[in-house]
Amino acid sequence: MSRIGKKPIVIPAGVEVKLDGSTVTVKGPLGTLTRTVHKNMNVAVDNGEIQVTRPNDDSENRSLHGLTRTLIANMVEGVHTGFKKELEVNGVGYRVAMQGKDLVMNIGYSHQVIYPEVEGIKIETPAPNKIIISGADKQLVGQVAAEIREKRPPEPYKGKGIKYVDEYIRRKEGKAGKGGK
Repeated sequence: MSRIGKKPIVIPAGVEVKLDGSTVTVKGPLGTLTRTVHKNMNVAVDNGEIQVTRPNDDSENRSLHGLTRTLIANMVEGVHTGFKKELEVNGVGYRVAMQGKDLVMNIGYSHQVIYPEVEGIKIETPAPNKIIISGADKQLVGQVAAEIREKRPPEPYKGKGIKYVDEYIRRKEGKAGKGGK
């Protein structure tokens, strides 16, 4: 049996879980998340815990078991504590700022790159070279961070661009030209 799938999910104080058929709704201090789980997965709430079970050991059910449990656990953690991704902007003259609800980035193009606000996601710029993305939905936080990073990914020669704080950029040496610098 799936080691991850059979672990119960503890419901923290202040979080409310509601089941409606195969739809799981989790409500907490940071918002409400809803997800429809696969029809084969059985989700039960009892004694402040969520238990995910599977009907049999078919290959599809085994693969869905741990996935379903992890998705529900991420929903519970998201509405209780939230998720956060930090990005760093490196480069001369590269900077970011909030303009109203939009993120405005000067990242080496002839124009400013504007990233509009996304529902359920909070974007902060505590410094001109730092972006903090936070929210309750883990998938959406990661997606927004990836879309912002995509605007100017870090390049391997000088390291300029937008990167995750914990990301390591493997640096390359430039061309070894004639008597170069």
